[in-house]
Formats: sequence, C-alpha cells, structure tokens
Amino acid sequence: MPEAKPAAKPKILLIEDSKELSAALAGVLGLKGMEVFTARDGVSGVELARREKPALILLDLMLPKLSGYEVCKILKTDNATWRIPVVVLSTLSRPEQVDRAKAAGADHFVAKPYDLDAVIGEILRFLPKH
Repeated sequence: MPEAKPAAKPKILLIEDSKELSAALAGVLGLKGMEVFTARDGVSGVELARREKPALILLDLMLPKLSGYEVCKILKTDNATWRIPVVVLSTLSRPEQVDRAKAAGADHFVAKPYDLDAVIGEILRFLPKH
C-alpha cells in the first residue's frame, strides 16, 4: 500500500514592509502549518505572487515602490493572480480607505493593530477546505 503524501502546506504571501511585524506573523502562521513568503515592497510582492501562486495574500497598504492599493489592483487584473484572495492589514482604516482598498479588489480588510486570533480566523476562512 503506498504511503499517503503529506498534505501540502498552504502558501501565504505576506506583503509588509515592517520586518518585526512580518517576522512575528510569519512565525505564527508557520506554527499553524502554513508556508509563508514575505515581500517588503509592492514590486517584489507582485513578482512573488505571480511566481509562487499563493493560496492567500496578506497586504499592507503603506508600502515602498507600489502602494498596497496599486498592488491589489495589479493582482486583481492579472489573469495569473486575480483569483487569489487578498486580505488587507492596515492602519489606514478610515471608511474611505477601506472602501478604496475594496474598490482595488481586496476581499477583506483588517485594521491594525489587530487581534492575531481574528487574523488567523480570516486566513482560515479564505483558504480552500481540504
């Protein structure tokens, strides 16, 4: 009888310029059995999304090179990445900023500072069920 292959870890792309926040979130998600890729700016975030095809993207709005709004719009209009859910994590949480993120294609918005358990719950909600 062939051995069952272990389930592939869901890939999460974290586009966040704060090294501390990225490291903390990546560590927690890794402990939850997820494979995390990080990008520190919008341009490398778009490139990583196209290359890795993650199951989910966590996106900050205030980024160097390309804003999170621009990143989201690019990803949601690209045939290779438009289906990937994008969850915005940002301090820019006034109603017009949330509306702008959703207009750019964000699937969900979480205001910083956030409750880590709530963020993990949102991630799990968007990941495909196995």
